Amino acid sequence: MAAPAETLRHTPLHARHAAAGARLVPFAGWEMPVQYTGVREEHLAVRRDVGVFDVSHMGEIETRGPQALEFLQRILSNDVSKIADGGAQYSVLCREDGGVLDDLFTYRLAEGRYLTVTNASNHDKDLAWFQRHAKDFDVEVIDAHEQYAMLAVQGPHARDLLQKLTEDELPTRFKTAAITLAGVELLACGTGYTGEDGLELLIPPDGAETVWDAVTAKGAAPAGLASRDTLRLEVCFHLYGNDLMEERGPIEAGLGWCCKENTGFIGSDAVRAAREAGPAEKLAPFVLTGPGIARQGNEVAGGGEVTSGTLSPCLGVGIGMAYLPAAKADPGNQIEIDVRGKTRQARVERRPLYRPEET
Repeated sequence: MAAPAETLRHTPLHARHAAAGARLVPFAGWEMPVQYTGVREEHLAVRRDVGVFDVSHMGEIETRGPQALEFLQRILSNDVSKIADGGAQYSVLCREDGGVLDDLFTYRLAEGRYLTVTNASNHDKDLAWFQRHAKDFDVEVIDAHEQYAMLAVQGPHARDLLQKLTEDELPTRFKTAAITLAGVELLACGTGYTGEDGLELLIPPDGAETVWDAVTAKGAAPAGLASRDTLRLEVCFHLYGNDLMEERGPIEAGLGWCCKENTGFIGSDAVRAAREAGPAEKLAPFVLTGPGIARQGNEVAGGGEVTSGTLSPCLGVGIGMAYLPAAKADPGNQIEIDVRGKTRQARVERRPLYRPEET
C-alpha cells in the first residue's frame, strides 16, 4: 500500500498566491509559491525596485522572563546583551561540538522579552532545543508561530513604498518598531535576506491579506522562493541545509563574526578551538569563468563540494558557494568543478558576488 501523501500547511496568503497564478511547491512541510511571473523578472524587480515575499512559513519563538537575557546568552552564539530595546541580532544555534543547528534573528521587544525567528525546516527542532535548555532558567519559552504571518518587502524603493502606507516612522536597519500599516498593527523589522534594503513585517494572521493587498497595490512585485534563493546567493547569505548544517561549525562557514566565545554559549569551547586551530575547510564563493551552472553536491577537483549554485540574473554567469580546502579558499584561486561529468572552470571570489556599484 502506498504511503499517504503529506498534508502540506498553507500560509494565510495561500489564496492570494493561487489567485495570482503562482507555481506552488512543497517546501519544509508547506505549500509555498516558488515563482509568479518568472525567477529573473522577480529577482530584478527586487534589485531595481521593490518585491514582496510571503515568508510566513518561518518560525517564531518568544522568550520572556527575568532570566531571558541569561538564557539566550547561553544558547545563542552572539552577545545578546548588546541588543538594545527595539534591536535585532544575527546568531547561530550550536550543539556542544560546535555543529550548527540553525541560524537565527533575535529581536529584543522589551526588557526580558525577545522574539527569535527560525528557519521553517528547523522550527520544531529549535523549539525543542530552547525548551530543553530553558529548564535551568527563570524563563518562559513560547511557540509563537501561530501568532504571526510574515512578509518581506525588499528593494531600493521598499521604504518609500511602505512609508506611503503608514504615518509611523519606519525602523532603520537592524531595528524594530511596532507600527500601524494599511490599518493593521504589526511589528516592522529592518532586516531581510536579499542584500537590498527593506523591512520584514510580522503581522497578525488575520491582517496578512490586507497588508499584502496594500503593498502589491502600491507596486510591489510578488516574488517567490526561487528568486529569494538567487538574491541571497548573489550576496553570499547562507541557506541552512545547503551552506550550514549540524556536521559543520560556524568558523568554517565564515560566521565567526557572530560567535562570541567569551559569553559561554553552548558549543563555545568547540568554536574557540576551531578558531584557534584554523578550519581544514572554508566556505568560499565562486564564479564560473565559462559556461555551466554548478549545483549542490557537485564535487571540486582536489577536494571540496558545492553547497549552493545558480545562474546569477544580475551577473549573467554561474555562481555559488563551496566548502574548499583552506589553502584553496582564498579569492583569486582557480578551481575545477565536476558538473554532471563535465569539468567547469571557476574562480574563488570575495563576498558579496553582486555589488551594485560594479554592475
